[in-house]
Amino acid sequence: MGESTHHRGRRGEDRRDDQRQRIAAEAARLISELGLRDYHQAKLRAAQRLGIQDERHLPRNTEIENALREYQRLFGGEDRLDYLRALRQCAVEAMQFFHAFEPRLVGAVLEGTADQYSAVCLHLFCDNPEALALFLDENGIPYEQIERQLRWSAEEIERVDAYRFSADDMPLDLTLLPLDALRQAPLDRIDGKPMRRANLAAARQLLDDSA
Repeated sequence: MGESTHHRGRRGEDRRDDQRQRIAAEAARLISELGLRDYHQAKLRAAQRLGIQDERHLPRNTEIENALREYQRLFGGEDRLDYLRALRQCAVEAMQFFHAFEPRLVGAVLEGTADQYSAVCLHLFCDNPEALALFLDENGIPYEQIERQLRWSAEEIERVDAYRFSADDMPLDLTLLPLDALRQAPLDRIDGKPMRRANLAAARQLLDDSA
């Protein structure tokens, strides 16, 4: 007798799941080894390397994040954990330095997925858009100023100023937001939910927990 439609459908779903997992694992490897930060780019490159052309098989960003955590658990070793602790120490010191700007730690250093390609990412808050640049200038800190896009909802995207520099060979990335953004975080590029953020007390606790 011929194979039932149900069994063919189930087998097709299993194949798609397997290919999604393979793409997610390869994307995690590319992120870890090449320093790719854009998950969409990483999964497209992973699919290309695996010869998978059907975009229906592309994993979600959350699947790539889970695969990245597993890759780091298997291959990261103590060196990555030591560097993560160093980044978190840098984050605490930077948050103390920028305390007047109500700093919040965000991104891979907070989530625990940071590696040698990661920066300490902080959200700083002030209604004066020139205040952070003036503060950096007054303290003799050379920086690169860029613009980035943040998404606040499905419809609302905003361009904001960001500042990059290094301190003791640690890269820092500061995004300046208005004070009312303390009440609402922008959406995370990975899961589309409001970004998780940590104040100084929470960052200190995170550092203590990773010691």
